[in-house]
Amino acid sequence: MKGEPRGSRMLGRHRGVVLSTASTVVFFGLIVLFVARAPGTPLIRQRFFDWAHLKDAFPSVASGFLLNIRIMFTAEAMILVLALLLAIVRSLPGPVFFPFRLVTIAYVDLFRGIPLILVLFLIGFGVPALSLPGISGYDVVTYGIVSLVLVYSAYVAEVYRAGIDSVHESQTAAARSLGLSRWKALRFVVLPQAIRRVVPPLLNDFIGLQKDTALVSVIGPIEAARQAENYGSQTFNFAGYVVAAFLFVVMTIPLARFVDYLLARGRRRRQAGGVR
Repeated sequence: MKGEPRGSRMLGRHRGVVLSTASTVVFFGLIVLFVARAPGTPLIRQRFFDWAHLKDAFPSVASGFLLNIRIMFTAEAMILVLALLLAIVRSLPGPVFFPFRLVTIAYVDLFRGIPLILVLFLIGFGVPALSLPGISGYDVVTYGIVSLVLVYSAYVAEVYRAGIDSVHESQTAAARSLGLSRWKALRFVVLPQAIRRVVPPLLNDFIGLQKDTALVSVIGPIEAARQAENYGSQTFNFAGYVVAAFLFVVMTIPLARFVDYLLARGRRRRQAGGVR
């Protein structure tokens, strides 16, 4: 409060920090105690968290995880471009562009409706079976990337479209009044604002993309999940899966916290006067 002495405010904050720290320690202490006394804990520790198996599994799973990262960044670059094109086409006004909008809507509805794993099977197994020159001769990693791009472009296109629709028509009208064509108004006025507004949801989509690279293993690539499976089949131990899960978490948590930071920064800017 404005009239409250500074020392009282500092003391209140200090007490809040102490209380939150103490409650956190007690909460996680109870969890550790419960897990330690739960039936089957020694067997769980042996099958999932044995230190020797964790060390043995780490090199192979980590090498496979590098493929996950390569798949993610390659697919992400392609998704950003394709999805933006889809969103722009769907936002084009006028009856002349109706057929293009219809095709875009059909594409988005189709690939948002088909589960990713089915697209992986259709592309990863179906396309090579066609034996078509120039199409059927690629490796399974390429087919996995194509499958991810097809599915995630449909989702990201809708994120872009929401950003474009959020820019008020007055922005376009002002740009047109200054002599800009509709295309230049879209490029220099609407899209910069739209893309800036949708960065947090885009990052959320790419957190999902990073995890879904593990599904590419169903068509053959030896990435982190497949390496963990191979280790488990050889040793009858599940430590490889724990290592793979740990690597994915280490990758996704910083990105998730970055999304939280962007959302909080945007909220502060709006509260300060609507600055974008």
